Amino acid sequence: MTIAMLDPYNAFLYRDEHATGGEGPLAGMAIGVKANIAVEGMPFHAGLVAWKDRQAERDAEVVRRLREAGAAIVGITNMEEGALGAKTDNPHFGPTHNPHRHGYSPGGSSGGSGAAVAAGLCDAALGTDTMGSVRIPAAHCGVYGFKPATDRVSQDGLIPADPTLDAIGPLALDLDTLERVGRAISDFGDGDLSGAGATLVEHGVDIDPEVAAVFESALSALPHRPSEQRLSESNSRIRFAGFIRVSHTMAADLAGVEGLSPHLQDLLTYGPNRGERKLAVDMDVLNQAQLEVQHIVRKHGFLILPTVPNPPFPHAEPEPAAQADFTCLANIAGLPAISIPAGWTTDGLPIGVQMVGAAGSEAGLFALARQLDDNLGAYRAPAAMGETTCE
Repeated sequence: MTIAMLDPYNAFLYRDEHATGGEGPLAGMAIGVKANIAVEGMPFHAGLVAWKDRQAERDAEVVRRLREAGAAIVGITNMEEGALGAKTDNPHFGPTHNPHRHGYSPGGSSGGSGAAVAAGLCDAALGTDTMGSVRIPAAHCGVYGFKPATDRVSQDGLIPADPTLDAIGPLALDLDTLERVGRAISDFGDGDLSGAGATLVEHGVDIDPEVAAVFESALSALPHRPSEQRLSESNSRIRFAGFIRVSHTMAADLAGVEGLSPHLQDLLTYGPNRGERKLAVDMDVLNQAQLEVQHIVRKHGFLILPTVPNPPFPHAEPEPAAQADFTCLANIAGLPAISIPAGWTTDGLPIGVQMVGAAGSEAGLFALARQLDDNLGAYRAPAAMGETTCE
């Protein structure tokens, strides 16, 4: 199993052209792995220049499971510096370009994994999702992404952003591949999703009009109109509280690490400088959001939301702060979520929609995603994909 040399997207930072797989349910499958997940003998630096020469001494548990299932691990993908951000314009390893439009962000922080999959450089890729970092690139790159429930996938061999929010998850070109890889690396439950579902209103998120139109079409493609629900706090307030938690954790973990970019250094000041009283309020916001999202999913079966409130954007523009306003909820609640392609902007950029289910209902969540995916039929390969396919 090899992968084509052509990678104009800077999706892979390291590639093993001689990688081979074995026998098992993932036999013949080429899989890339984000640079903060350990693959024995491959770079293991989490996008940080101080660790650029470090190699993993052993496989992470999820990688071990992939190999056991027969997959070939073909390389290491680019990512946001330290996994904090959703643009994948790494100051040390360069920007990753969206296969649907060069010069545009693929999302992040698992942008290299999303771009590698969208471009056909591998069959699937692992990313990490702290507040949306698998599903955001899935949406921006027009592919499929799965975030397992927090306690159903191992964090062994992961350089974490925040262990309470992190989940390793796959991206793929279709739901069958996504589910096969998801089952290999995480614990699935066979529970069905009952109920007509729910969506959020008065969430305080400024949604791009084209994203709003695509999301409305997705709601119309469901068998029943989802119930409209509200959270006690706006999504932006919840997302900011999540960011404070991540900043606080990463600031402690990266203390003394040299070579951090000024941008990352700035992000790491927010948590430590928050102050005890405000930090306590932030944690209360997260705890309340966790309970409310879990209650909505338990009562209504699932929660359906736009994946990202904005379409892909140029690297030359600032990263929209609200990109994780919807995706953060599944992490805070510890629940599984799937993003699928839902539609396109008028100038040909992908838009995604996500569904959040209960832990233990992973099979039901994939069944729901298949039903909606069949109705929407929104997947579209990048124009240049045929030039950069797996071999």
